[in-house]
Amino acid sequence: MLGVTLFRLAVTAQDKAFRLVQHSELDSTNGEALARAREGDEGRLWIVANTQTKGRGRNGRAWFSPPGNLYASLLLLGPAPPHKAAELGFVAGVAVAQSLREILRGDQRIKIKWPNDVLHDGAKLCGILLESAMLPDNRLACVVGIGVNCRTHPKDTPYPATDLLMITGRPTAPETVFEKLSASMVHWLAVWAAGTDFDSIRAEWLSLAAGLGARIRVSLPSRTVEGTFHTIDAAGRLIVMQGARPQTVDAGDVFFVQQCMTGTNAVNG
Repeated sequence: MLGVTLFRLAVTAQDKAFRLVQHSELDSTNGEALARAREGDEGRLWIVANTQTKGRGRNGRAWFSPPGNLYASLLLLGPAPPHKAAELGFVAGVAVAQSLREILRGDQRIKIKWPNDVLHDGAKLCGILLESAMLPDNRLACVVGIGVNCRTHPKDTPYPATDLLMITGRPTAPETVFEKLSASMVHWLAVWAAGTDFDSIRAEWLSLAAGLGARIRVSLPSRTVEGTFHTIDAAGRLIVMQGARPQTVDAGDVFFVQQCMTGTNAVNG
């Protein structure tokens, strides 16, 4: 039986006035963060839970939330102009990937799948969900939800998944991951500088990108785009080359074509 997990913020996060609230169980850390924003919380608030009963991922998918993994959401109030807020997903992806590389002693197999899933050797290790709400005072509340598979991962998914225990062969406590993550988020939020330096985030993201230069398939609501993953543009949109013709994708599920050809389901989340 797992004991009670006690989380703490990194010193650098405390120095920047970030706060932390911990729960043994919540419906959803993102839902709790948004509720607190509507109740008047000023942001820079981390919500963590040992378990979630209604955890969610992108596109309304359920998020597997047993004890032993990390479930954390960061509430930020007016972190950037509204048209720049979506960039937070890329900031978070870089912060998570770099903190996991630190935990795994520089393991270069940690990569980011567009837009912001974090993989290890092609298998999903972490999911990120960005949500927002406009408050009555016209401030934008942004919540970055982060789920890291520390001890377990779902077994019945249509895509590869993994966890830190499987990768290292030894337990990695969610509180250890959270402390590293809270420091990494402070750093990369400062680099992003409220949306004024997405160029630096984009460059770092591309250095961590999974499948860059390889063939991918992107599932859209009404069609599928297949081609070479060329880059992301200045707004974070995916650029897929079909011969000499670029296709711009705002949102979609990315599949790695090579994985599909070898009989392994692509990461999709």
